[in-house]
Amino acid sequence: MDLAEIQAIKNRFGIIGTSPGLNHAINVGVQVAATDLTVLITGESGSGKESFSKIIHSLSSRKHGPFIAINCGAIPEGTIDSELFGHEKGAFTGALDSRKGYFETTNSGTIFLDEVGEMPLGTQSRLLRVLENGEYIRVGSSKVMKTNVRVVAATNVNLLDAVNNGKFREDLYYRLNTVPIYVPPLRDRGEDILLLFRKFTNDFSERYRTKPVRLDVDSRDLLMQYAFPGNIRQLKNIAEQITILETDKELPISRETLNNYLNPVQPAGRKALITLRNGEDSASSFSERELLYKVLFDMRRDMTELKKLVRNVLENEKYGGEILKDHQELFSSLNNVEPASHTPTIEPARLLSPVPSRTVDLDRYSDERSEIEDVVHVTAEEESLSLEDKEKEMIIKALRKNNNKRKYAASALGISERTLYRKIKQYDIEE
Repeated sequence: MDLAEIQAIKNRFGIIGTSPGLNHAINVGVQVAATDLTVLITGESGSGKESFSKIIHSLSSRKHGPFIAINCGAIPEGTIDSELFGHEKGAFTGALDSRKGYFETTNSGTIFLDEVGEMPLGTQSRLLRVLENGEYIRVGSSKVMKTNVRVVAATNVNLLDAVNNGKFREDLYYRLNTVPIYVPPLRDRGEDILLLFRKFTNDFSERYRTKPVRLDVDSRDLLMQYAFPGNIRQLKNIAEQITILETDKELPISRETLNNYLNPVQPAGRKALITLRNGEDSASSFSERELLYKVLFDMRRDMTELKKLVRNVLENEKYGGEILKDHQELFSSLNNVEPASHTPTIEPARLLSPVPSRTVDLDRYSDERSEIEDVVHVTAEEESLSLEDKEKEMIIKALRKNNNKRKYAASALGISERTLYRKIKQYDIEE
């Protein structure tokens, strides 16, 4: 296809960009659309993979048939077979009637399986049978049914790694990967970043009835250099934030202002940990385990100082001697305690500076380290039950507050609907 034809496709489906990687992906999508081959679209989350599934369906001979997009990661493991292939009445608890699955309702159309790497192994076997001979069986039935559905799958994980780890069927991988389409991440699309940013800010300025924001030269360079781990979805969110929060639209957005949106300020503790972990210029870095020990050492030192203070107060009180005698075990450890200055410390300034070439030597604290590890393990065992009770209580409250609608309850809890379903089964929660 020439560039004019590719641009016509972009205009039709609202795709912005001129990068070679994007043009190649569109070209492959258009060519494979006329066939009936299975397509696997790969790319990072938020890079726009679903748009390519719509291109393939709209330009195929199935364009007048149904099209449905399914997020495999959002469907609970216990119900995904029923959702995809249907079930018979009485097949499981709650199956009051027979139900058609997506492969039946989209017959002669296209089904888009997003996050196919999250599909359970049992469901993968059923999908493989559909791809090989168009056959499937409803849950709770023995009757073989036929379907004529084209499958377009997408994933943001490396399926070959999943195959090697036993989480994805090798035969299904090669069956899905008949024609691969790779959607490049936003950071590899060059000038497309500026084009998309301008498109988003213009759209949001119309929606909120305000002037569109502009970027100066330095801020444009900063935007081009940013990695965008969230890809197009992240860029769109940033464009909306700037459009709403920046009130002075007369002046262009400066580099400093834009940097506040690209790198929001983190809490001090979290920022320090991230800085240490990402110290690429140092020969070695503190491990998170060593940092945990450091925090525990500081807590132990503070507790020791508190005990000293309390003992001194009690020794000078009228009845302090009796209290000390009654709680002798509590203060016995102060007789052999090391001076507070011997505990390993890290100055706040060092937390934000490059990590030294060697890690902190904790060998001389091995006795305290072993003792702290024992305390951590015992405490975890004692609190595990209470944590489960709290989690169960929060899930019940969220379900009641949202009228037992799992989708909204999962959103309120900040977890996926699939995880919520698993927790409900784990705690035997009645809905």
